[in-house]
Amino acid sequence: MKVLLLRIAGVFFFFALSLFLTNFFDPEIVGKYDFARASLLVLGGVCMLGTNQAIIYYSGEFTALESMSRLKSVYIKMILIILSIALVFVLVGVLVPEQFFNTFFAKADAGELIFKILLALSAFAISLLNIDTLRALKYPLFSELYRNIFRYTPFFLAAVLLYFTGNPNWLVEVYLLGFVVLAVFSSVHVYLAFQEQRDLPATKPAVSYKNILKRSYPMALSAVTYFLMQSTDIVLLGKFSDFESVAFYAVAVKLAMVTSLALQSVNVIIAPKVAEEFNRDDKHALNQVVRQSTRLIFFLSLPALAILAALTSFFLGFFGQEYIVAKSALLILLLGQLINTLCGPVGVYMNMTGKQNKLQQILFLGFMVNLILNWYLIPEYGMEGAAWATAISMALWNALAVIYTYRKDRIKLFIS
Repeated sequence: MKVLLLRIAGVFFFFALSLFLTNFFDPEIVGKYDFARASLLVLGGVCMLGTNQAIIYYSGEFTALESMSRLKSVYIKMILIILSIALVFVLVGVLVPEQFFNTFFAKADAGELIFKILLALSAFAISLLNIDTLRALKYPLFSELYRNIFRYTPFFLAAVLLYFTGNPNWLVEVYLLGFVVLAVFSSVHVYLAFQEQRDLPATKPAVSYKNILKRSYPMALSAVTYFLMQSTDIVLLGKFSDFESVAFYAVAVKLAMVTSLALQSVNVIIAPKVAEEFNRDDKHALNQVVRQSTRLIFFLSLPALAILAALTSFFLGFFGQEYIVAKSALLILLLGQLINTLCGPVGVYMNMTGKQNKLQQILFLGFMVNLILNWYLIPEYGMEGAAWATAISMALWNALAVIYTYRKDRIKLFIS
């Protein structure tokens, strides 16, 4: 319950930030921020290489084997993996001319914006790994504080300062710098958390880089593909339209994502438990965890879906009257979220039970459908086209994943 309350507090905090930005900053500046946010999500997913998911899996495995002391060496190796990939991205950013990005996105400052994002990749990826490492170390409340409160506080305060000092054009830079602050503080907290571990000394050899990559790589592909499905619509809307449209549509996306709050909160809680019961081969306990979680997700999400669907114009109007133009897009996105809710924690279940390769394949298919639909629908239908592409691809991958897991394990990951 505390985790759920922190998630709710984080959502309110995030929307307070969004309300401030949309009401006091020019839509073009807000659009650049949302474009940077979506790009960072995709590129950061590649940079993490699934380590944030894998650390949860290893936590469940080591807990079952009573050898949690092995987790520290796994974490250190994951940090080195992230830093290596981030360095490659920065080198690519140095070698590729800015004009290439400017031409592709038809924006004069796209290249400069993307290079700044590349510089922030390592801090972003380390921050997210630290957040899930704290969860793996049984500090879920601190994990949620970093994920939902500390993640936005420096940026919110800095955005207020930018507004009152008349420097709104620095918004994106301040947003990216916030992850540097988060990475430093969360790294110190993770170090202290490892120091507090009182586990028996490790009796088995440390997990190798090869084993880490073997475990995390499929999770990485799944996570990156999922991030792409969440961000392709915004990125391509930035290509085929202007940053103002990006800002309007991004608000609809944020509102729709509120309805997945229960799903995300339950996923945070059950992921280590699913991995633990799977490694103990306790099929009955595993089935109980999944069944209860699926029902909880549905009944907690339904009121939010109904209220948002009934009052779309009202809620969009809080961000400014011009944002009501995204009403149709929001209704379409809510339809996709309804299907997402009905399918329960299917992604977490597959990652924690050794089915990450199959999840990767399903998500890749969903992404290809998403990309094709976005590419053809956005130029013709704008925001509504982007919303339909997202809703259809979300319904597709969820349905395929649920069908696969039921046939494979006879576990119902849909509401029943």
